[in-house]
Amino acid sequence: MGLISSGLTDIGQKRKTNQDSIYLNPEKNIFIVADGMGGHNGGDIASQMAVELIPNQLMRVLDQEPKKALAESVIFANNEIKKKSDQDQLLQGMGTTVVGFYFKGDTLYIANVGDSRAYLINRNKLFQLSKDHSLVQEKLNLGIYNREQAAKDPQKNVLVRTVGFEADVEVDTFSYKVSKGDIFLSCSDGLHGKVSDADILYIINKYIPNPSKVTPEMVQQTVTTLVAQANANGGNDNISVIVVVAQ
Repeated sequence: MGLISSGLTDIGQKRKTNQDSIYLNPEKNIFIVADGMGGHNGGDIASQMAVELIPNQLMRVLDQEPKKALAESVIFANNEIKKKSDQDQLLQGMGTTVVGFYFKGDTLYIANVGDSRAYLINRNKLFQLSKDHSLVQEKLNLGIYNREQAAKDPQKNVLVRTVGFEADVEVDTFSYKVSKGDIFLSCSDGLHGKVSDADILYIINKYIPNPSKVTPEMVQQTVTTLVAQANANGGNDNISVIVVVAQ
């Protein structure tokens, strides 16, 4: 199964630095979004380390079961980031979200820590494949909030799980059987926090109306427009987007 992909990371309208990092390796079918936080330049260092360490480690252990390989690669990055933050007082407390895609055969494997998200667009519908590790998501899980109330919570950016912040990290892993025409989106909260699911779906459907006839230019235009819409809606955070279309 072939894949057409494109990705973009953008500083946004309000931040002085871009603490997001992305990784695209179409040859190995590995794609990662990381949204860093904490410390003096700590966020960008944490996210950069994640997108370097995770694919390198993953390619060393590809003979393992894919979910296990993905989880172990994220844990490896967690340990290295934590080690670096412990060695440098200016970097203490740094961490990063991670959402990673690894396509093998007709299956997509996903690793997730934090509130960067993985979505599937199938038959003009959008589905969130990952689950946020945030304080607001915990409230949703407990039934304290509905999604509309959660969107207005002042603590909606507080994370309960990140890569590199603590010595141990629990990695969520998922698998999904891919069909031709499936569209996958991974993004930081700079996108999903500023652009509604309905508008994300509208933009993807507008620029990729027929996934079976998609071109690299269409995928690139989709990514560019999603980032532009987040900026038009305020661009309060860094914005990172990767779109992958199965052929």
